[in-house]
Amino acid sequence: MTSAPDTTLYVALHGKLTPHPLRDPSTATSDAYSLFVARSSAMGWLRDPPHDDYGLWGMNDAAYEPAATRVAWFQASLPAHPSPGGTSPIQPFLACVRDVVTRLGTLHLDAAQILLPPTAHEGAPRTEARLLQEAGWFTDLSPQAKTTIRVTLDSGQNPAIPSAAPHLLAWLRDLKQDVLTDLSLAHDDPITLRPAITDALWHGPAHHHITLNATLAEWSLDAIAWLATLLTHAIHQHNINTPLLLSTALSPGTTSPTG
Repeated sequence: MTSAPDTTLYVALHGKLTPHPLRDPSTATSDAYSLFVARSSAMGWLRDPPHDDYGLWGMNDAAYEPAATRVAWFQASLPAHPSPGGTSPIQPFLACVRDVVTRLGTLHLDAAQILLPPTAHEGAPRTEARLLQEAGWFTDLSPQAKTTIRVTLDSGQNPAIPSAAPHLLAWLRDLKQDVLTDLSLAHDDPITLRPAITDALWHGPAHHHITLNATLAEWSLDAIAWLATLLTHAIHQHNINTPLLLSTALSPGTTSPTG
């Protein structure tokens, strides 16, 4: 099952995934795909093809590779014509990924890569208000939870991102929130994760990009999902409507906490 670049939602997790002691991947009856389908269905997120008005995504594929540096990846397809005011379901998608990975083992996350499909502009005011409200989830965390990270946004063969960088950074700095702070443009190489996402899933290969240094309230899939949703919203505020590849990683020298 495949999906078009404008309707593909994809995430890959890089780091170390230690299987639970009582779970033997060679004999287990469930895998990343079946667990993701089951969890998506249980939460009402899985689209049922005969009933296209129900659910957020259709399942494409998934894999669990505990011996590799890319320990797991998940790919889903979004409706070709989302409802007006709709936004990409990045946060429930990563919540589902989080639940599946927790079932598989203990994750020490070093980096994550997310393909961000375009979203409808009509939902912008509601999205911004919701993001600022959701930022409250990350308040009152231990100061030790703050993590320095790097973020690369790549628009592939579309040159839109680099020219928008100064305005995008200014917009993000003006937003009254404490989840993503200390933003600055990085002038070193972009984050490169292997294996690379298939070019056919977006407008690849990677080429036009910006890289940011930042501090995240905590290094978790919940916070990364919030960050991805914020950046998707910010990008569309600047009239960029193309699939983007977001890669985020711990800054050099930062220790990976248990995800």
